[in-house]
Amino acid sequence: MVDVVTLTVAVFFAGLLRYDFRIEEILTLPVVRLAVLAAAAHVLIGAFVGPYAVGHHRGSYEEIVDLMKTVLIWSISLQAVTLGPWDLGPRSLPLASGATALLGMFGARYVLRATRTRLDPRGTAASRVLVFGAGEGGRQLVRALVRDQLSSMTPVGLLDDDRAKRRMRIDGVKVLGTGDDVVAVAEQTEATTLAIAVPSAQPELVKKLRDAAQGAGLETLILPQAHEMLGRIGGSDLRSLDLADFLGRRPIELDATAIADTISGRTVLVTGAGGSIGSELCRQISKFGPKHLVMLDRDESALHGTQLSVTGQGLFESDDVVLADIRDAGRMIEVFKHHRPEVVFHAAALKHLPLLEMYPEEAWKTNVLGTLNVLRAAQHVGVSTFVNVSTDKAANPSCVLGYSKRVTERLTADFAQKDEHTYVSVRFGNVLGSRGSVITAFTAQVEQGGPVTVTHPDVERYFMLIPEACQLVLQAAAIGRDGEVMVLDMGQPAKIQDVATTLIELSGRKDVEIIYTGLRPGEKMSEELFTPGEDIRRTDHPLVNSVDVPTIDSAAVEHTQHSSPAESASWMRDVATPESLGVDA
Repeated sequence: MVDVVTLTVAVFFAGLLRYDFRIEEILTLPVVRLAVLAAAAHVLIGAFVGPYAVGHHRGSYEEIVDLMKTVLIWSISLQAVTLGPWDLGPRSLPLASGATALLGMFGARYVLRATRTRLDPRGTAASRVLVFGAGEGGRQLVRALVRDQLSSMTPVGLLDDDRAKRRMRIDGVKVLGTGDDVVAVAEQTEATTLAIAVPSAQPELVKKLRDAAQGAGLETLILPQAHEMLGRIGGSDLRSLDLADFLGRRPIELDATAIADTISGRTVLVTGAGGSIGSELCRQISKFGPKHLVMLDRDESALHGTQLSVTGQGLFESDDVVLADIRDAGRMIEVFKHHRPEVVFHAAALKHLPLLEMYPEEAWKTNVLGTLNVLRAAQHVGVSTFVNVSTDKAANPSCVLGYSKRVTERLTADFAQKDEHTYVSVRFGNVLGSRGSVITAFTAQVEQGGPVTVTHPDVERYFMLIPEACQLVLQAAAIGRDGEVMVLDMGQPAKIQDVATTLIELSGRKDVEIIYTGLRPGEKMSEELFTPGEDIRRTDHPLVNSVDVPTIDSAAVEHTQHSSPAESASWMRDVATPESLGVDA
């Protein structure tokens, strides 16, 4: 109906323009005939091939295209008719009427959308949302919230630190200030929620906005980073803040071609496949199309979980899931001879620092001898690439965990020297969300009402996300040079006290106390990424450095016997500390 009225008016308006607004010239039968024919043709054509054949979203790209197609068909057809015996007024009138009608129809749709946007504030919505960020993320979020009639959120204002956007409106929602104006704008708009629509927001900005939102009594939500989202942004993408938002890990740019060349079409074996790092490695490796992915662990329940997450089923019907202990040298040879892996990621290890301080012989048996068993099995079947997953505690080590992992780096370097294939180690720090991490412990303590135990107010550690760490392990495997230790860039270290405070704040509890227990044996105030004296070199990836480590004779390690746990700890310390690094053991 709107289009027919618009079209009729357009015919007479185009006639007025043609006759210099002499009304008597257009109030003629030919012009009336043109208006009737144009309206009838528009409705008929539009009902079959145009905008009335389907239910378009008003003003959408698809509707505009159909509308233009319909107007083009009837205006050209009527223009052709004017060249024949029919008198439809001036010969230019059909095309001029079509162009004028099209502008009017576009305008009507714009007014309709604008009216619906501005006059439908959904004042009954559960959340009145202030959106920080008037860039692409903010635009998509505002438009999604405005157009979703079922959404429980309605945008009531925008904030952006770019002063040039101060007068901007997005679907009727106006930029009302900057991040410094959260409290004032929240009071003005009666907002209940602050949505951070800047997927690349740095932790300093997130903390500033979160603090301002708390001062205004607002809930804070955030859009995930762009690489975590599929398709267009919507209200359902908003999530609560988590610890990772405050640690500010940056997206990893991978050389997918190099990784694919290492993994695609090959048999890949992962030890410790049931652990946090091992299971994520399996999930990421599976995306690069290995010929076979062999998942090895001694924990059957953990293996079940990994198989379920990688393949979608946990029936243990395939021999690619291997239940075995790396302490068993004969079993390792048996597994490697059966599967003939070409690439090995060795992630199996004991990692809890206090426990290994109490039971150092277990670190010797699993981390040192277990790694030696896997290395020998890999050499036995001619594995082309072997990656030993190490830790930052192996740099200038001061604890049993660090000593044992430093020995594994030296063992890996020894096999690199004696074997024609590639053996590398990868060193990184604490992983957010891994089983038994400090984050898991703090979260449990907060849920129980506290207290949260922190060793020292100045203790700081490097943190990474599990996917980030595993992506860089894969990258290091692709670019690592034989015998090197690849050291991942972990950004800036975070104070453990700040991590605990943030977790308490995120929980919404104000009665949880932090108590300090003192550094435990073997703990450092700050972790290190490199041992003093190591020659740090850049690699082909900006987030990966490399260092050489001295070898240690694997045969000598294999035949070493310890009469007590204390002797195990002493031996590992002696061959792992900087004083011993210049000499082959």
